[in-house]
Amino acid sequence: MIEAILWDNDGLLVDSEALFFDLTRAAFADAGFRLDSRYWGIEYLGNAKHSSEIALELGMAPDLAERVLDGRNAEFMRCLERPVPLLPDVQETITALAGNVRLALVTGSPRDKVERMHRDNGLLGYFEVIITEDDISRPKPHPEPYLKVLERLGLKASECLAVEDSRRGLASAHAAGIACIVVPNPLTSIQEFTEAYAVEDRVSGVLKHFDALSRSFDDL
Repeated sequence: MIEAILWDNDGLLVDSEALFFDLTRAAFADAGFRLDSRYWGIEYLGNAKHSSEIALELGMAPDLAERVLDGRNAEFMRCLERPVPLLPDVQETITALAGNVRLALVTGSPRDKVERMHRDNGLLGYFEVIITEDDISRPKPHPEPYLKVLERLGLKASECLAVEDSRRGLASAHAAGIACIVVPNPLTSIQEFTEAYAVEDRVSGVLKHFDALSRSFDDL
């Protein structure tokens, strides 16, 4: 039986990935380098390359890359002073699940950024456990983030369902033995999700899978 649903954050619950990409693209353009959304979606969001790696691959000198990314990071933090929009159906879906299944957040972002993103929407209060960059040493696609949340919840992988927006997150959940639903966003839709339990256009698609899995156990 599914006891918990484990959620990614950026690009799935909040529209922060689009914001981060737009800021990165603008910073690169100011330095004279073109950053394509397809390339970013595959290499950064899919293959887990760091911004610095991408800057160097595009031909940026190391000292310039450091200045450009420092400026981008500072601007991103300034942007987080304003509310980051929730993606479609997120509030309604989380509210519908609350009380019917345990909820946890598993994100590669640091805790301070996560708290800034959600300080005005009240969503964090629904999550029993929150795993951030601060809690792990090996980020997604390594399974450690999901293994950590299983440990905190006291559950087996077979008792959980993960929800991700990218191949990198899917790989992390899959390596931990957790079935994963993928809800791609415009930046990650280019990726392949062959190991996914299901691929949905909207977050609300998770509800039908949870209901179906719950009924299948009730029938046993």
